[in-house]
Amino acid sequence: MCQHQPQCPSADSADRESARLVAHHPEQGWSLLCNGVVLFEDTGELLPDGRAIAPHRPLAGQVMTAA
Repeated sequence: MCQHQPQCPSADSADRESARLVAHHPEQGWSLLCNGVVLFEDTGELLPDGRAIAPHRPLAGQVMTAA
């Protein structure tokens, strides 16, 4: 699917979020990456095979505390 050089990471790669943006819709809260992953502003993801990844990073302004 990817035409970039070097090729973007696949949707199954741990670094899938580093693929290039194909479409960006901040007014709707999502972006589409070259590898088919849809990123949501809450850091959730929708993979091309339909699997959903729950939000996994703190949003700006949130403080992480040690357990």
